[in-house]
Amino acid sequence: MSDRATARAETSAPPERAVTEVTARPGAKRWYIAVTLAAAVLVVALTYLLPPFRNYQFATVGAYLCVTAGLTVLTGLNGQLSLGHGALMATGAYTLALTQNALTGRGQWTLAVSTVAAIAVTTAVGAVVGLAAARLRGPYLAGLTLAVAVVVPSITSTFDRTFNSDQGLSVALDPPPLALGATFPYERWQAWLTWTGALLTMLLLANLIRSRYGRNLKAVRDDETAARLAGINVARTQVLAFVVSAACAGLGGALFAVLAQSVSPGAFPLSLSLFLVMAIVIGGLGSLAGALWGAVLLVALPALAHSATDAIDVSPAVAQRLEGNLPLAIFGAVLIVVMLAAPGGIASLGSKAKKPLHRIHRRKGA
Repeated sequence: MSDRATARAETSAPPERAVTEVTARPGAKRWYIAVTLAAAVLVVALTYLLPPFRNYQFATVGAYLCVTAGLTVLTGLNGQLSLGHGALMATGAYTLALTQNALTGRGQWTLAVSTVAAIAVTTAVGAVVGLAAARLRGPYLAGLTLAVAVVVPSITSTFDRTFNSDQGLSVALDPPPLALGATFPYERWQAWLTWTGALLTMLLLANLIRSRYGRNLKAVRDDETAARLAGINVARTQVLAFVVSAACAGLGGALFAVLAQSVSPGAFPLSLSLFLVMAIVIGGLGSLAGALWGAVLLVALPALAHSATDAIDVSPAVAQRLEGNLPLAIFGAVLIVVMLAAPGGIASLGSKAKKPLHRIHRRKGA
């Protein structure tokens, strides 16, 4: 009789855990919303404290965060390596520029329409690339995405009447709303725009990761065969991961067009895609906190390299070479140091710091 009772207890346990998971989700969603609102208040406060140039850098971090968060979902949670996200950003940027220039002078609402169009077009491109990527693995997948990064700039040269070749396109943007005041700083308005997109992206991705779809992503990453046996459609999951990541890259590219008020092929080189991958690895793969660290590094390290170049007394030709290659060298050095000190990235340092505190708490409890 005891064996039967034990068996009944074991069979009844999973439904109880499922119930607790279902009831915990609304609380988790409320927690994410609360954190997002608190972050929004912090962003607004910082934009009033920072000078104009720092506000511009802060806005750039927000634009990068959209891209690194989406790339984290693709590479960190689903295990698909992409070396072509710079091209997806260019797709979003050019779509916004073309749409915004076509709708110029019709009011503030045109920017929202242009941004949605940029996300939609980049999502469609991501779906096409994702369908091909779902059939490839390892270096073949990296080669496909690398080809995308090479092909997109050549498209701007082929259709030069539309994209104006290497000169690129200017982006017609309206000034900040008059309700904010006639002297409202434009850099602060840019920071508000980019961080609105970044916080919404983080909120949606945080909920997605905790959903059934997020668990499917991790299952496919860990073992595709086991995922198939569990009833997960591996190909569809991989395509959807690429679509989500492409949409985030399109939003980031559109925000970059808003920041620069122009788009050109030179703004989205192949090195940008490499920097994005290194950034999420240094920040911490599989963690949205790591995506935030990666976005900060993408702005801070090139600025550090520029300051180091200015501090070195060399000829202008050498300084130009250093400015082009020093950021990549610094990224590589930081990558090596972080991988030796914290293989899980900068975001993993927090969990490592909590372990001794948990041990001390357990000893006191014992």
